[in-house]
Amino acid sequence: MADGVPNSALAPAPPMGWNSWNAHSCAVTETDIRAAADALVETGLRDAGYEYVVVDDCWMAEETDDDGRLRADPETFPSGMAALADYVHDRALKFGLYSSAGSHTCQGYQASLGRERVHAEQLADWGVDFLKYDNCGDHRGRDAVSRYAAMGDALAAVDRDIVYSICEWGESDPWEWGRNVGGQLWRVTDDAVAKWHTDRDEFGLGIADIVDRVAELDIPAAQAPGGWSDPDMLQVGNGPESGQSRHEPTDIRRPLTAAENRTHFAFWCLLGAPLFVGTDLTDISRTVLDILTNEHLLAIDQDPLGLQGTPDRRDPTREVWSKRLHDGAAVALWNRGEDPTDVHAHVDETSVPTAGDRYSVLDGWTGEQWETLGELSATVEPRGTAVFRVTPLDYSAASSTS
Repeated sequence: MADGVPNSALAPAPPMGWNSWNAHSCAVTETDIRAAADALVETGLRDAGYEYVVVDDCWMAEETDDDGRLRADPETFPSGMAALADYVHDRALKFGLYSSAGSHTCQGYQASLGRERVHAEQLADWGVDFLKYDNCGDHRGRDAVSRYAAMGDALAAVDRDIVYSICEWGESDPWEWGRNVGGQLWRVTDDAVAKWHTDRDEFGLGIADIVDRVAELDIPAAQAPGGWSDPDMLQVGNGPESGQSRHEPTDIRRPLTAAENRTHFAFWCLLGAPLFVGTDLTDISRTVLDILTNEHLLAIDQDPLGLQGTPDRRDPTREVWSKRLHDGAAVALWNRGEDPTDVHAHVDETSVPTAGDRYSVLDGWTGEQWETLGELSATVEPRGTAVFRVTPLDYSAASSTS
């Protein structure tokens, strides 16, 4: 970035990586971060595109130094952040840290309001590539735009490219101003928890709650390469034993089911969302890993057009969503009910370009391919989602002869 102008080249596609909060919450240590970096490489997640390792809240010492600079906790991060960044970079990964646009972080540690220049220079000196900037602490009477712009200007002034993640929870419509203050992604919802639905008196939103919230927001036009609406980090693979589930006031009694995990991941990809894994990578199952590395779903998320998927039809138990892609569209058939259900759609009611009368269809979960005159259907498991990549055959012919 330069002169306060956001650098769209920093995030031409939705950023992908791992964040410590959902797995470890406030108990995170340097050892956890090193293990996560190693696991990203060993599991193949790095090669699938997950390149950022982000340390969330609780990495700081309780007090800053005499110049207001943040310090790493000497007990849990004894090597310091520059050394930890080097460890991550040595594995061909990128390193991220967390602070807040208030006096303190959400867990009560020193944050960055009023010290943006000093802290941005620290991040650059340490080799940080990504900043998650939360919304907790005393705001000292300043509105969200001015608080987030101050850090955006500070990041623009340093001699290092740092992706700027605005974690304002969607309270002040950050999709309207996120790019203008230098952001490459902006949260559009409250925190996601490892649950399908949350009750009104619980912390956070369940997976289905977030999809419903995004469906209600008039935000698709805000998203394009270089700027991404963020429905929060992935809970795929999590349940009552994850760090966040134990830490937050939410009643989580079971892990997300396989169908719920698949639907969760499918919708984040359909939305073109940033993908930050939040499970413990040292204890990840093959089933969860297969979901997170599904090449067909990842291609939908990372499509170069950068568009957000939107609902085409919403019924109590069946929904049809689609997302325009560079060579066609992705179509999702969602069974919201508790029984296996046949879900039907036609390309005419979706984002699929209707340039021809025949279409190639690829099943995003199985890789199976076939042709259709426009009808799409699947028997979908409870809370499951069928995902199809649909390409007009004239698109296929054009690409094969070019």
